[in-house]
Amino acid sequence: MSDATVIEQIRNVIAEHARLPGEAADLPAGASLYEAGMTSHASVSVMLALEDAFDVEFPDRMLTREVFESIDAIAAALSELAVGSSA
Repeated sequence: MSDATVIEQIRNVIAEHARLPGEAADLPAGASLYEAGMTSHASVSVMLALEDAFDVEFPDRMLTREVFESIDAIAAALSELAVGSSA
């Protein structure tokens, strides 16, 4: 899966589950989702939706605010999980 496809899927999940006041498509990939209006409760919904969308499970060590801080941070975490699952 290409990086652009992963980012697009992440944006779709955020648009559907993060409950942001603005459009997820307008957010820079490095922008803070929390500063954009995502609550910690919504971040749990995002995490669960990402697990479904990418068929992964975030380990306890990744259940931090930093992992779900931005689209870039989520993409990096998903990349790490993909590398780990192919090892």
